[in-house]
Amino acid sequence: MRATNASASAMTAAAVRPAELYPALAQVQPSLAELGPLVAPMSVPAGTVLFSENDACQGFPLVLDGEVKVSRSSSDGRSLELYRVVPGELCLVSSSSLFRAQPLSADGVTTKPSTLLLIAPDIFRRWLDNAAFRNDVLGLFAERMADLTSLIDAVAFHKLDRRLAAALLGHGPQRRVTHQMLADELGTVREIVTRLLRRFEREGWVALGREQIQIVDGAALRALAATLGN
Repeated sequence: MRATNASASAMTAAAVRPAELYPALAQVQPSLAELGPLVAPMSVPAGTVLFSENDACQGFPLVLDGEVKVSRSSSDGRSLELYRVVPGELCLVSSSSLFRAQPLSADGVTTKPSTLLLIAPDIFRRWLDNAAFRNDVLGLFAERMADLTSLIDAVAFHKLDRRLAAALLGHGPQRRVTHQMLADELGTVREIVTRLLRRFEREGWVALGREQIQIVDGAALRALAATLGN
């Protein structure tokens, strides 16, 4: 992790009470008190680049105040936010990088003035020997995985449900078509079309058959398709 154009703070760990935000720290060895100035809180302004994709992870951040946005960027400059880290939460990208001893897989930037502790990689690995801290980190993986799954769904299905609804209309009460044919028509993959069609079926909008789709609630499909331009 790095802080670009960042300013260091002389704040003490007691002033920001890191153990209140991260209770498991009360049990780790070496403790924050034993580490002393090695984990002095650092204050940085909004817009500070804390870490970048493909860099080596310089340490594990514990956010005491403020917020860090973690995102990935494409070669054409577009950015996709993965999640945000606020006080009391942990950074999945940093922990994953340290677990695997591999480069970071995303960028981290502060969205507001922030204060954090940066735990050295070797200390982080020693802390993992403590069951409470290890459970916090593993719990983080479970929570963030659920968040990222929802994000993937949102990206994959963005407006596709509306386009699919439109594609089913205008062919009478029944459309004879395979899921693969619909996927080709919509420029996506069959698995996504199948998942959306099953959702439509659960809603009572369609009835699925072999190479055919029965329109059960055309009004609901039209209402969804009507939002396509929004």
